[in-house]
Amino acid sequence: MSTASIGQSIARTESVAKVTGAARYAVEQRSNVTPGYCWYVPATIPAGRVVDVQADDSVTLLWHGNAEKLGEVEDTELAVLQSDRVSYRGQIVAAVVADSLEEAREAAARVRVTYADRKSPDNDLTSDHSSLYAPETVNAGFPTDVTVGDPDSALQSAAHTVDRWYSTAPMHNSPMEPHATTAQWTDGVLTVWDSTQAPSGVQGDLATLFDLDPSSVRVVAENVGGGFGAKGSTRPNAVLAAMAARATGRTIKLALPRQALFDVVGYRTPTINHVQLGADAQGRLTALTHDTFQQTSQIFEFCEQTAESSRHIYASPNRRTTHRLAPLDVATPRWMRAPGEAPGMFAVETAIDELSYAVGVDPIELRIRNEPDMDPASGNPFSSRSVVECLREGAAKFGWADRDPRPGHRRDGRKLIGTGVATASYPVLISPSSASATLSEDGTITVSVAATDIGTGARTVLRQIAADALAVPADRVELKLGDSALPKAPGAGGSSGTSSWGWAVTKACRALVDKVGSIDDAAGPAEVTVETSEEIDAQKEFARMAFGAQFAEVEVDIDTGEVRVRRMLGVFGIGRVMNPRLARSQLIGGMTFGLGMALMEAGNTDLEFGGFSNHDLAEYHVPVCADIPVNIEATWVEEHDDQLSPMGGKGIGEIGTVGSPAAIGNAVYHATGVRVRDLPITLDKVLPHL
Repeated sequence: MSTASIGQSIARTESVAKVTGAARYAVEQRSNVTPGYCWYVPATIPAGRVVDVQADDSVTLLWHGNAEKLGEVEDTELAVLQSDRVSYRGQIVAAVVADSLEEAREAAARVRVTYADRKSPDNDLTSDHSSLYAPETVNAGFPTDVTVGDPDSALQSAAHTVDRWYSTAPMHNSPMEPHATTAQWTDGVLTVWDSTQAPSGVQGDLATLFDLDPSSVRVVAENVGGGFGAKGSTRPNAVLAAMAARATGRTIKLALPRQALFDVVGYRTPTINHVQLGADAQGRLTALTHDTFQQTSQIFEFCEQTAESSRHIYASPNRRTTHRLAPLDVATPRWMRAPGEAPGMFAVETAIDELSYAVGVDPIELRIRNEPDMDPASGNPFSSRSVVECLREGAAKFGWADRDPRPGHRRDGRKLIGTGVATASYPVLISPSSASATLSEDGTITVSVAATDIGTGARTVLRQIAADALAVPADRVELKLGDSALPKAPGAGGSSGTSSWGWAVTKACRALVDKVGSIDDAAGPAEVTVETSEEIDAQKEFARMAFGAQFAEVEVDIDTGEVRVRRMLGVFGIGRVMNPRLARSQLIGGMTFGLGMALMEAGNTDLEFGGFSNHDLAEYHVPVCADIPVNIEATWVEEHDDQLSPMGGKGIGEIGTVGSPAAIGNAVYHATGVRVRDLPITLDKVLPHL
């Protein structure tokens, strides 16, 4: 394969269209007909039943009393208006359609809903909640519980132990473009322009729900304004828009308001983590346990794989990892960037930092002493593992050797200064995908795949991959994506997009070359379509994971307890980098996500009325430019791994988030001597202890 394009910092293909407004999003599609506008009505009770709904005569009203009956899908959150049951505050109980957005919103506010059997919410997650149970499996099919050896006995005989509880707050994805859909029925064919990470998945769900052949459903997602996992599966807005379009016979536009993104589209579950570490006199782990507790809704089971990363990261002969789930009167949690790994690694990497002080060993050295030779979970060799290299290279870049290890001993005026480190890991996930490559008579090359670019640069990177497989410059390749009418592909999620789609693109382009010969000398038309299940199934047994080391320096105001991050460094082992400019952007974005998790992001559960009390970005704080240090750097070590996809990359969407919350928390402890084990680290948790 030529490497003319891969590895180059090519600018984003769609950058000009986005900054000039030429790029159109889900509800910006132009129509030859006057559309109707749909606005949803949220439940105002935490649990109960809807017995009647009344609205203005001037609008079309939908509620379970008149909504069409839908087919059944696994995700019961998509059974929109199919029951009188209210399972959480904010759930969709009705919708109105009007001629303008303003009219629909005002009419929805005047809708009168009569409830019955109202009850107080049971929505407070605790580690001893009476409803806790062990699900059959956790997300991605990982086992619920794993026990190796005898961790309890090993803890009793350990020279050093750490036995602590760590918790993380609910978090909300809330991308800039809210969940939004334009829906249109034409001669029995449903077309939706949807803000989704998974056009093929939405197509399948809508086909089942509306009893259609998948060929009668088309989902277009050419431009998506962020997702972070919240748009990784079909969401109720797509279902409701399609229902309203069929009920009215009109093209329907539905854009959820910001508040709805806290209510009905999913969030990261709060987590409670009990971590116990046992070590010998030199700090080598003899026992590691990680027991996790989280919540799901009363209508759908969603169990984040919070303890999964603890099965892979350190060598210990005795281990236990468990997941327990409490169904509560809450909306169903969903994926959010680095699901499982982000909260789980915060707990374990904070505990490791605590162990380093207990043993009296530098936290980097302690991690290196516990580096496994093989994957502790599977016993398989790692295809590549650069944890130690990342830690050592990061330590050199960050100036770790000059660090005074004593907590609370570095001061700059009224600020206490501290530094922290944490390890990061994320699995390499690859799913089967299809793709096609076409050479037209005029020499135009078109590569097609039903992938999505949610702002990550996928459109650009796939062009680079195609160009190298075809041995042509990238600007000769037209890349089509974001349409379920294109060859079927998995959604954008799990840091798997580039590997999954890119593998299919590579295969299609190579097949086209095999068919026509050198592209420069070939004459069209010619087309090939491929699928990659066979290649992925044939992969050898290796543990494939991305790794990293995160470093942070913080200052803590003695008078206010405010924590600000002075600098951050992430050093990663991520295989071959497709586009350094985009990779750096992705990694720094992930680190920024982790900063928000560490210091500010928190969904506030309303224990009296149900739901979350956060309604917008004024009440749910995310990092802005003023919160991010000028000195934030993401880099990577060289990795050559021939057990990955043909391109050799590992995926970079999530690894930047993992580890950064723990690095910041460990830096806060080093600065102040105050250990905060509950995220986010707000000043009320620090100031009383200074």
